[in-house]
Amino acid sequence: MASWLTYGCKCYPGDECWPSANAWAELNSTVGGNLLVNIPPAASCHNSFEGPLGTISTYDAAACADATAMWSDEPWTVEKPAAALWTYFTNDTCRPTNNPAEPCTLGFYGVYVIQAQSRDHIKAGVDFARENSLRLIIRNTGHDFIGRSTGWGSLVINTHSFQDVKFTTEYSGPGNYNGGAVTIGAGVQGRALLTQANAQSPPVTVITGECPTVGVAGGLVQGGGHGPLTPSYGLVADSALSFEVLTADGKYLTANSEENPDLFWALKGGGPSAFAIVLSVTLKTFPERKAAGVALMINSTLTTDTDLFWDGVKSFHKYSNKFVEAGLYVYFELMSLRLHIQPFVGVGKTSAEMKAILQPMFDEFKAKGIPYDAMSKEFDTLFDLYMELFEGETAGTSALTGGWMFTHQDVEENNDGIIEAFKTVVSPREDLKDQGFIIGHLWDAGLNMPVSNSATNPRFRKSTDFAIVALPVPNGATWDQKQDLQNVLTNIQDAAMKKAGPNGCAYVNEGDPYQPDWQDHFWGTEYAKLLEIRKKWDPHGIFYAVSTPGTEDWDVIEYGTRLCRKL
Repeated sequence: MASWLTYGCKCYPGDECWPSANAWAELNSTVGGNLLVNIPPAASCHNSFEGPLGTISTYDAAACADATAMWSDEPWTVEKPAAALWTYFTNDTCRPTNNPAEPCTLGFYGVYVIQAQSRDHIKAGVDFARENSLRLIIRNTGHDFIGRSTGWGSLVINTHSFQDVKFTTEYSGPGNYNGGAVTIGAGVQGRALLTQANAQSPPVTVITGECPTVGVAGGLVQGGGHGPLTPSYGLVADSALSFEVLTADGKYLTANSEENPDLFWALKGGGPSAFAIVLSVTLKTFPERKAAGVALMINSTLTTDTDLFWDGVKSFHKYSNKFVEAGLYVYFELMSLRLHIQPFVGVGKTSAEMKAILQPMFDEFKAKGIPYDAMSKEFDTLFDLYMELFEGETAGTSALTGGWMFTHQDVEENNDGIIEAFKTVVSPREDLKDQGFIIGHLWDAGLNMPVSNSATNPRFRKSTDFAIVALPVPNGATWDQKQDLQNVLTNIQDAAMKKAGPNGCAYVNEGDPYQPDWQDHFWGTEYAKLLEIRKKWDPHGIFYAVSTPGTEDWDVIEYGTRLCRKL
């Protein structure tokens, strides 16, 4: 007997409950011809695509050359109907290749995609998925580390066309706030929003993620959202004033402090694709201010002495509490013999003020003989700093992602232990020496927002360093190899971070979804309330994103394929 028969599973191709061709054709008509059969973006490099609906010829030399050249380009990937920026959770079964005879299969991508052009298209997709018991994926940009924008055998609704942006200088809705605000559609990305904010007269700014391709109204605000303005104003979720949403039962609703306030609270950091589909969100805007930035590098061109290198990392991190107390935001990358800090951000600060804040670290570098390169620059606005100093990111890689937040207390009491944990992340096992890496973010979400008004974990109000942990997965890895690497991530890398930071927590958008006790690590004391709200707004599990409130009874079984509810 197949294992899935012990579960109540969603319907998939080949099942009797899978909708007929006529039913799909009717859906396509309802959504104005915007229903697509999903073909992986690298299928053009293969002679054929062997999909669940049949095999088609796909080789196209020009399209393959484009896919190969652009595979690591985030904007290119975002514009694809259902592509994932990081490919591990697609199962990597159709990548660019020089050998067209290699097989290309769908992997864990969705079967069909609705390229929604109106909110009624989204409603049609939700209704169809609910009525036919289909796995439903909500995909905006595909900027997703942990597989929530893709799913085997699913129907995908792409919300990226929702690009409306409307600013106001005086918000008049509920919430005891009458300052500036902006209402954005579900598809608007960070850099595009900041560019339009900067074009206002006078220029304003918005809390967004640091990466330009992140969709602000989707997973970012629903997960909490952190960025360069977090020290000044808190998390993205803290700045949300109102949402327009579609619920699991197909109803359009407004959620704010007066209308559906429980849903409003849950949408502010309670988890992506968990409570409703966000059609638009209204966020606070803030006055633009001058800023100063610093970049710092310690790497193998400066020293190959690993002990000296790690001593430099220790000295940098030793002062992290001082940096966040001063209101700085700091973005850094850490791997074997490479500490790349770009940038230290001081909103409202001059280069002289930044130098004074950082000087104790530089003095310690000098005393220890730690070589480094550094630069400093002032900017008229934070937007100017953002455009010049924040570097682009790459797509197309396959890696597992974890992470942990260290509090002020963790750094004060155990900085040496935290650095030992960093070493474990970089080299978690003898056969994985120098394979792991960290993307770190120094910020204190509680500096100017000491009490959360969102569903985010209260521990973030005592944050100093939120560090993403990553472990690359080789192309062609077997299922057993993947399970072994997942074990390394959970029980060696992340475990070391948690041991070093006992007062910390995890971040739902950039954490290990398979960690034990994810409910507490992601949401802490807020989880019980979130679970009740999820049961109210989506009692039948129409929405699913791994390790979000109310998913305890759901498993993805049969080697990462069928989504099923335990009976």
